[in-house]
Amino acid sequence: MDAPKKRRFSFSNSYFGFIFRRKISDRFLYNLAVLAFFVTSIIAIVTVNNHFTTSIPSSGGTLVEGIVGTPRFVNPVLAINRADHDMVALIYSGLMKLDEQGLLINDLAESITLSEDKLTYTVKLRNGVQFHNGTKLTADDFVYTISLIQNPDLKSPLRGNWDGVKVEKSSDTELTITLEEPYTPFLENLTVGILPRELWNELPIEQIPFSQHNTEPIGTGPYSITDVLRNKTGLINGYKLEAFATANQNPNITTLVFNFYQNEEELLQALKNKEIASTPSLSPEFFSQIDAETYEIIETPLPRTFGIYFNQNKSATLRDENVRKALEILIDREKLVDTVLYGFGIPTSSPIPPGFIPVESTDSQRPEKVAADKKIIAEGMLTDGGWKKTEAGTWEKEIEKNMVTLAVTISTANTPLFDQTATYISEEWKSIGVDVQIAQFEQNDLVQGIIRPRDFEALLYGSDIGRQTDLYPFWHSSQKSDPGLNIAQYTNIDVDMILEKLRTETDTQIQTEEKHKVEKIIIDEKPAIFLFVPTFGYILDKSVTATTFERLSKQSERFANVAKWHIKSNNVWPIFSNN
Repeated sequence: MDAPKKRRFSFSNSYFGFIFRRKISDRFLYNLAVLAFFVTSIIAIVTVNNHFTTSIPSSGGTLVEGIVGTPRFVNPVLAINRADHDMVALIYSGLMKLDEQGLLINDLAESITLSEDKLTYTVKLRNGVQFHNGTKLTADDFVYTISLIQNPDLKSPLRGNWDGVKVEKSSDTELTITLEEPYTPFLENLTVGILPRELWNELPIEQIPFSQHNTEPIGTGPYSITDVLRNKTGLINGYKLEAFATANQNPNITTLVFNFYQNEEELLQALKNKEIASTPSLSPEFFSQIDAETYEIIETPLPRTFGIYFNQNKSATLRDENVRKALEILIDREKLVDTVLYGFGIPTSSPIPPGFIPVESTDSQRPEKVAADKKIIAEGMLTDGGWKKTEAGTWEKEIEKNMVTLAVTISTANTPLFDQTATYISEEWKSIGVDVQIAQFEQNDLVQGIIRPRDFEALLYGSDIGRQTDLYPFWHSSQKSDPGLNIAQYTNIDVDMILEKLRTETDTQIQTEEKHKVEKIIIDEKPAIFLFVPTFGYILDKSVTATTFERLSKQSERFANVAKWHIKSNNVWPIFSNN
């Protein structure tokens, strides 16, 4: 006789058996409680997950950007226009680059050592770096790149940065760079992209500007060109780039596409049609038409200071300190920025662009608020200086036995920005009886006929100070004559001494302190009226996360840390994050 089989225990049978033996009302309440338990558990799990997990970038996605203009030289040695520089920033890399705080850090260089006499930089290259075509990067590539820059027949726009600099190869991975005299800001030049010598070396110097490599380039940057997009006539109207992983960078965004447009109107329409996700090429006047739900505007100052520079050698009137003070007090810089730059600029009374050196507690780079009774204050300054108002409402004063009328001619470029700025300032000065004339010139005529011979009374102009804020070319007395950039022909012995010291000082704290001394002296003596610093507005789709933009010297440097940008991301527990 067979042994009886053991009944296997079943949780589900026991559970449902228990439930069905209950009353209908008890059964309902019990099921309701179980349901509530499961719903609450799910909510708790989701809440805990959202609270304790972190979002990290992941690989993938395509960013389509629109740019006004077409690249001509995607070549770090010859790049001229903004489209050139944008492409160069992605395709090439240099010995150094900017970090997210806008400070210089090593890129292709593993180390850079400065000698005690501050004349020689010893560079060791990072191992394993390859160009996009698989060729290994060596010291020969850097030496060759600089030799092209220094060649007068090529006419590189960077040549002035490398005059008198000696570059020598020590080994395949080491080289030395020797200066004629110490110059602390020189490190900026080490961000220049490096060309592959093997690709260019066979070309005669006269053929380099016409080489196909200028539009189909090979570099070591975070992205490589995989497709050149052309219109029906064969002209380039776009590029497709793919991420190029290296030992020190692995871009998150897989693909970048650049579309080139003829003008801002076409670009704006592409934004409205959602054909592009970003652009650096739109003027502030169009920003109000951007879809704020889709795009954000990332704004950062550039190291360019716009101001009115006085030529006191040309005008006895402007040698009067009271006149210069009166003219300044009449200008409401914040209103000027709102009127001319649509609010996208920073009012300043300093020769040093704000945001590029630490400010003092007084924050001298921000101008004082214009008093409501500015006209009364300005007229009082003129009266204190011996000026008298005539029945016609103008001002007169006897200077060197001659009766002089308070009159100023503003020379400037005939672009919309300078035209609007000059008109605004002219109206403010005329409001108290100053005789103001505006003389406008084409850019080349302004430089050759007005600035270089210093043939002006007041010059409305913009100075590109640079990220290192080296004021020597702009304010040292040795730079008063062309080709120096001291267009106000300013002379101050104390300022000269400080600027000379700053060229060799490597301590950043001392640099900041000394620059503030120069700043204060120039502000007090008023050889110029500083007006505003323009800001760079980058329009970016909110689905794209970019790194911060700090201390950019030009708009192409927004790509300095593009490898860290991302479109896609994953939520993970902190233990699995690299942060």
